[in-house]
Amino acid sequence: MLRRMKKASEPGDGSTASSPGVVPKERASRRPTRVIAVTSGKGGVGKTNIAANLAYHLSRMGKRTLVLDADMGLANIDVILGLAPKYNLYHVLRGEKALSDVIVEGPGGMKILPATSGIPEMAELSRGEKLALLDELDGLGSELDFMLIDTAAGIAGNVIYFNVAAREIIVVASPEPTSITDAYALIKVLYSQHGEKRFMLLANMVKNSGEAREVFLKVSNATSHFLNLSIEFIGHVPDDTRVTEAVRRQKALAEAYPDAAASKCIESIARKLCKRQPETGEAGSLKFFWKSIVEKTRG
Repeated sequence: MLRRMKKASEPGDGSTASSPGVVPKERASRRPTRVIAVTSGKGGVGKTNIAANLAYHLSRMGKRTLVLDADMGLANIDVILGLAPKYNLYHVLRGEKALSDVIVEGPGGMKILPATSGIPEMAELSRGEKLALLDELDGLGSELDFMLIDTAAGIAGNVIYFNVAAREIIVVASPEPTSITDAYALIKVLYSQHGEKRFMLLANMVKNSGEAREVFLKVSNATSHFLNLSIEFIGHVPDDTRVTEAVRRQKALAEAYPDAAASKCIESIARKLCKRQPETGEAGSLKFFWKSIVEKTRG
């Protein structure tokens, strides 16, 4: 039974001081928050690392960025960044804590809303819990430029729910045949059953730009032929041993090895996202995200 939610205080009250090198964002020129899902059809393709390092680079570029760890059953973004949050979404949904108690600061000035691991009831949120989360998160709109949603892998209910609500979707795929097949399957479900048409594909753990292009073409040719749908290539990240080393050190790659090839590629993708024009109007905004939670989910 969902308990009564505590009213969240405004985040950032003195705890959002910019990290060195971060350009302050002027409120007067603030645009609606862009909500971007970072997702994949198959696990093990480096999706969480991509989300964490994109958030790092966006934050260093002066963009107020929050990562919502939406892998409700097996959350781990806090682990790979060496953070140990005392509270998480589970405590918010139980009404024990407000969001201001839960959100933690990560490297580069990014904010992280941690989920939880190993609690079965968190793997599939009920409609009531989604509405409660909506109410708590609604106040974040004026505080953010980007919210990145690190979804679980696959096509389960929560994965689809967060992707549909986000509107801007980055599908991460590796050169493995199963990853390519599952990336197509995810896009097919989101397009055929939910009408999603705008997808960005990111090729991860590739040998070079040529292999990245092959990954993109395999997915793109399938979506074009079978779905009559065009997808966008947002970039690639090479297979880099320093990614593994950064994970072992529990640091963001961009923080531990800023000159690594993989880090430079993720930085390039972050710049592309900043330049990319999202859908006009409320679509793609935080407001649309919450509206979608209410209108497009069941529970």
